[in-house]
Amino acid sequence: MTDAELAAHLAEVAGRLLLEVRGSGVFSGKALGNAGDAVANRFLVEALREARTDDGLLSEEEKDSAERLSQSRVWIVDPVDGTREYGEERVDWAVHVALAVDGKPVLGAVALPGADAVLRSDRPVVVPPAPERLRMVVSRTRPAAEAMGVAAALDAEIIPMGSAGAKAMAVVLGQADIYLHTGGQYEWDSCAPAAVALAHGLHVSRIDGSPLIYNQRDTYMPDLLVCRPEHAPLVFEALKGL
Repeated sequence: MTDAELAAHLAEVAGRLLLEVRGSGVFSGKALGNAGDAVANRFLVEALREARTDDGLLSEEEKDSAERLSQSRVWIVDPVDGTREYGEERVDWAVHVALAVDGKPVLGAVALPGADAVLRSDRPVVVPPAPERLRMVVSRTRPAAEAMGVAAALDAEIIPMGSAGAKAMAVVLGQADIYLHTGGQYEWDSCAPAAVALAHGLHVSRIDGSPLIYNQRDTYMPDLLVCRPEHAPLVFEALKGL
């Protein structure tokens, strides 16, 4: 398989495993989230180490190693993006598998098992046109003040949603138009969504317009913006007003 095919395949299989764990009826709540994280992480980590022996690896659920910092190709995965939503048996959670090369999110796949979908950087689809009134997707539990301020400035409809991957893919699928986050994330939260969004022709950046850079020693990423290219100037202008 190509790298892109591998990413999509692993994300899809991990999603099926997670549905099996959830459907077993053995776990609930936080225990379900923990079990799902463990199962999906072990599968993804072992599969990538087997299939791409020479590449680096960064996973939310795996102990980090400084060895990846000297490697050009690094796989960045989030076994369950939106563990709370997964544990609550919602659909707005995702599986992220991405490859960063020299810090750039070159390819990735985001599985949305609850929607039986896998969005891939190597198979972009047409992003539907935006409606007259823009829609902004925000965290359903802790919406960022900046996002709410921009939504007010643009008179955008607010759509609460769970995981970062689900929110970014909502823009890809035409279910939303802007995803602005300032509450802090980590590389695994955005690498695969960024790769998929970029492949679909969307604007992806930090909220100051600078690019997202991956495989850093400090994996914390303070903010990001995913939107249609024509809406990015509107968002930046609204942010200035805040």
